[in-house]
Amino acid sequence: MEQQPIVLKEICSHGTKSLPCAVYRTHSVGKGVFVKHHWHDEIEILYFSEGGFRLEINMESFEIQSECIYFINPGELHGIISETLERHWEDAVVFSPGILGFDSRDEAQISLMKPIQNGKLLFPRCITPQHPVFISLRHSFLHIMHVFGQMANDLTSQLYVKSSLMHIFATLSEHRLFLPVERNFDKRVESIKTALLFIEENYHSKIYISDIAEQVNLNEQYFCRLFKKAIGHSPIEYINAYRIKQAKRLLEETDLQVTEVCLECGFNNLGNFIQEFRKRTGTTPLQYKKNVEMF
Repeated sequence: MEQQPIVLKEICSHGTKSLPCAVYRTHSVGKGVFVKHHWHDEIEILYFSEGGFRLEINMESFEIQSECIYFINPGELHGIISETLERHWEDAVVFSPGILGFDSRDEAQISLMKPIQNGKLLFPRCITPQHPVFISLRHSFLHIMHVFGQMANDLTSQLYVKSSLMHIFATLSEHRLFLPVERNFDKRVESIKTALLFIEENYHSKIYISDIAEQVNLNEQYFCRLFKKAIGHSPIEYINAYRIKQAKRLLEETDLQVTEVCLECGFNNLGNFIQEFRKRTGTTPLQYKKNVEMF
């Protein structure tokens, strides 16, 4: 799989300061987690071109069996699971809401750009090929992917990217597809975000599920059910997966020994660490480190 997404709130920059926009191409074969649950403050446009998926956004689940375009609004918790054994392709454009802002307070800035930035207007959830705007949106989306594929970050490339994004905005506006915010605040989603952030900040120490539940003011049993429903895994499974992800990073990027990585990632027992690492990677930490050093 080509994309390596952050598993909770992304703190990495999408694009550059001058062009806060980035593209990602992700593909795999077989069932399993395609993109782990995470959220960010940017807008994301997803184009599913091949394969069967389950896209989870906040507490909703969407089955995807054919070509379509989805929009992820800022702050929405989302993850993707591949549901079939065949090949899967998904492309993404992630960009800051302010990329198309204007200094002048014209109608587009007042009635569209600012409300989007302030979270008062939402993008439509899904556009399918049957919708009259689909071909136009797909053309603009693929043009952005093409521009980034040329590996040029010059003025002309930036203008082409911005113009394609502007065309997407204009098309959605023309067909009145932007949605005013009407739904109530979903405290469950914020609870999950808080739990994920707690895990990120404390994975190197002993974590008790009761401590996480206390952070979100829920009883432990209800919290576990809510977490499993939102993320698809129990809190313990998620904690172990996150710890192994961090262990892989340390083995790749530092000179720490396996025992040091074990302790740094919150495993107090070397045998348990090796067993969990092998279960999730198919190899031992030591062999993984040797393979990295070979390349």
